[in-house]
Amino acid sequence: MKSEMKSEMKSEKKKPLVLRILKIAGIVIGAAVLLAVGFFAFISITEFKPKDVEPIEFTAAEKVLANDEVTLFSWNIGYGGLDSSMDFVLDYGTQVNPRSKQQVKDNLDVIQTVIDQFPSDFYFLQEIDYKSRRSYRINEIEYLMPNISTKVFARNFVCKCIPYPWPILGKMDSGLITMTDYKIDQAKRIQLPIPFKWPESMFNLKRCLEVSYVPLDGTDKQLVLVNLHLEAYDDGEGKAAQREMLINVLKEEYDKGNYVIAGGDFNHWFPGTDKIYGVSDNLWQPAYLEESDIPADWSFAYDASVPTCRSIHAPYDGSDNWQVYVIDGFILSPNVELESIKTYDYHFANSDHNPVQMKVKLK
Repeated sequence: MKSEMKSEMKSEKKKPLVLRILKIAGIVIGAAVLLAVGFFAFISITEFKPKDVEPIEFTAAEKVLANDEVTLFSWNIGYGGLDSSMDFVLDYGTQVNPRSKQQVKDNLDVIQTVIDQFPSDFYFLQEIDYKSRRSYRINEIEYLMPNISTKVFARNFVCKCIPYPWPILGKMDSGLITMTDYKIDQAKRIQLPIPFKWPESMFNLKRCLEVSYVPLDGTDKQLVLVNLHLEAYDDGEGKAAQREMLINVLKEEYDKGNYVIAGGDFNHWFPGTDKIYGVSDNLWQPAYLEESDIPADWSFAYDASVPTCRSIHAPYDGSDNWQVYVIDGFILSPNVELESIKTYDYHFANSDHNPVQMKVKLK
């Protein structure tokens, strides 16, 4: 009898303990679900949702371009965080963010020094950050070329918090910038097709074209400059849709009688360059630009003698078998004649891209 009573008492004591554990577990799970729902609601409400076409505000210079020879400089600066010591976890590497704010500043200082070595009429930069967490909230727009007259900035990567990988990328605010000491009449941001669906689209790039209209002395024609950074990571349909929109925009401007130059990081092999540097099936690979992608009287401008980009699956060691690419260059309308183009080999010391400088003549 006594043993039965003891057994019942033990059972009664165990039962509340189990219930308490289940209750605590339920509270924890419920809180986690509410937190996740709240987070996704916050990201959804604050999601970057640009219009198809938006004007860009900027401070314009007064000096009007009077020469028929124009020099352009393009560089994906990798937000000052992708020097040769870095890899990136989403490209089969292990690292997420630069190790320190000083590392980013050191890279930006060298990038500025390089830019100073190649004076140009217009500068196209890609992956320039505005107070993003990954670049330690440095305002890179003000940090680089502080004395240049005009800076046209178009955002293409904005999110209040990217919660992956680990440590998280966090707040993101990044884009394209065109800089010059010459007058720009107007500028606009054109939204490119977005290949990603919800919820992935909330945390991914909203790639765009940054279009600047440069008046030319003595003519009512304009020099139309298109700074770009095309899709890198979709399955191919998004890249094709973006290429088609790009060409349509360029043709529309040329049909108005303008001179048209598009340049930047295409994330596409320029024609034939994959045969020079090879293709690794185990690493990220660009799409392909073909001569048939542009009208017959248009032209690509690129320097195949030096790679413009390197794989970021590991810190760069400079070995001959490293996967490198030629994906940075330009497209020229028929009334723009290429005089020279050169990629400067800095061995990816301060960015995962090398800079490209081009000289053209407006015919």
